[in-house]
Amino acid sequence: MPELPEVEAARRAVEEHCVGKKIMKSTVADDTKVIDGVSSKDFETALVGKTIVAAHRKGKNMWLQLDSPPFPSFQFGMAGAVYIKGVAVTKYKRSAVKDTDEWPSKYSKLFVELDDGLEFSFTDKRRFAKVRLLDNPFSVPPISELGPDALTEPMKVDEFHNSLSKKKVGIKALLLDQSYMSGIGNWMADEVLYQARIHPLQIASSLSQENCATLLKCINEVTNVAVKVDADSLRFPVEWLFHFRWGKKPGKVDVIENAMEVGADGSQFPSNWLFHSREKKPGKAFVDGFGKKIEFINAGGRTTAYVPELQKLTGNQAVKEAAKQSKRTPAGKAVKGKKTSRAKKGGPAKKKLNASAEDDPAEDEEDDGDAAVADVSSNKTRGAKKEPPAKSKPKRRDVKTAAAKRKHEESEDDDVSNSSGDGDADEDKQEDAQEVRNGKRAKAAATSKKRVARKKVN
Repeated sequence: MPELPEVEAARRAVEEHCVGKKIMKSTVADDTKVIDGVSSKDFETALVGKTIVAAHRKGKNMWLQLDSPPFPSFQFGMAGAVYIKGVAVTKYKRSAVKDTDEWPSKYSKLFVELDDGLEFSFTDKRRFAKVRLLDNPFSVPPISELGPDALTEPMKVDEFHNSLSKKKVGIKALLLDQSYMSGIGNWMADEVLYQARIHPLQIASSLSQENCATLLKCINEVTNVAVKVDADSLRFPVEWLFHFRWGKKPGKVDVIENAMEVGADGSQFPSNWLFHSREKKPGKAFVDGFGKKIEFINAGGRTTAYVPELQKLTGNQAVKEAAKQSKRTPAGKAVKGKKTSRAKKGGPAKKKLNASAEDDPAEDEEDDGDAAVADVSSNKTRGAKKEPPAKSKPKRRDVKTAAAKRKHEESEDDDVSNSSGDGDADEDKQEDAQEVRNGKRAKAAATSKKRVARKKVN
């Protein structure tokens, strides 16, 4: 969604071109999802004849101060944007309304014509924005609930460190919390954490004072630089990760020279910002401007771009993560050992079957499943020679049970396969998942074999 730099660029454009002018005409969309708490007709009536005195912003919210209340306020949502006819205004990358589109746009939610003939419009294609008419926007939600503005109310280092020391949440989630600090959104949070070399899931309270000082410095720098260039992304510093976080082609590893496929104003940010590589697509892999791989995780409920080689967990979180990794490797080896043992017991035919499964993982699911049934069927056949036909019914039920188990195992296999990651998951993860699948099938086949043996004894 539009973040502090984009909203501030819109505010400055309105301040420069519209302040001091009278509203002669107003058209408000009949869209109750966006126009909140007032009819379009009443909204229009409240604006006509008023003079725009000032344009204000806090966090990702903007409002216009008129010569008398009520005042129109704008919560930009996912794709809100301000357009002034004949004036270039930086728009959020995904606002999706082009300068060549009809005027006013069919996505316009509020259109205003001023006394000098200038026209401006607030548009929202995705309809997640909120446009309100408020007597005092600063004193009521959502603006009254916002934390200090990242641009106009910067924290001191000691204040920042003290506040973080009380927060037992991931740092990315905290930066997205507008009641803690307002204005920072998804791309800004990724950028400042990348610049500060802090893992997005690092617990805020675990950050040292030095980490806090670095992070605060990065917040201030990213915010001020982005605002200074009116969110014109081509002018963002070349070392920012911004340039690698948006819509690349599947299956490619993009480097800085190929990083400018971002479109809109986002394409103008400096080529080494994380921003340009953030948009996750299946089968993708990115590298930042220094040749480090960018990965995507969920942090704070949002898709998050980070560079594992540079942004590492520290303290207890690093120890726990290392323990998780160490548990996965021995588990895979143990499972592989069980499968080998079963192959020895299963005779030459089963050895050959398992060998082919090892050689061709793509065929493993079908082959090992057949091995489980083969175990039961061969024992059932041998048992049929020694036992009267009347006792063969329970054995058929055993086969059904084995088949049901196999179906359940295949379902579990799908889960393991799905959990192994996207198409760009590395080969080690795929092999670990394969070993787990093989182990489950081996265990199921052995269980079925034992059950048949017990029934023969009985």
